[in-house]
Amino acid sequence: MADPRAGQVWLMRVSYVGIALVVVFFHLLPFEMEPSRLVAPDLLIAVTFSWALRRPDFLPALLVAGVMLLCDLLLQRPPGLWAALALMATEWLKRRDRRIRDNTFFEEWLTVAIVLAAITVIYRFVLALLIVSPGTLYLALIQYVGTVLIYPLVVAVSHVFLNVRHTAPGDFDPMGRSL
Repeated sequence: MADPRAGQVWLMRVSYVGIALVVVFFHLLPFEMEPSRLVAPDLLIAVTFSWALRRPDFLPALLVAGVMLLCDLLLQRPPGLWAALALMATEWLKRRDRRIRDNTFFEEWLTVAIVLAAITVIYRFVLALLIVSPGTLYLALIQYVGTVLIYPLVVAVSHVFLNVRHTAPGDFDPMGRSL
């Protein structure tokens, strides 16, 4: 007999890919014909970090790497750089999910803000080291601040509409391993 939890895990993995495709679709739409002075928050990284901290079994490493690499290619970023940094940050957050589960939301939010700041700085440093134009610092700061500010909304929407909640101490995955 099939375990209904395994079906939910796969449904949420497909939902993550669907959310990623919708986010990329709206990034690719030409809303303005002139260069913008503002940049949208990185919703995909906020969703990824939120789900990694709440339900790490929903985001296997290959799924995160594939989605982020696809985003790099479609959004014309250097292929693999942001994907690798996002994957490393996601895996680090997934390892800390049990410790963060017992903390307050503010501490979780602060952890996400620090991790996002670290990968943003590393991203810009590597681009500068490789003599690739990383864009203006102003736009990077606006995107960082926007992503940090949108994180609580992403967590709330994930919690209410998608039922992505912290795992309880006695929860097990379909293979019988403790979550």
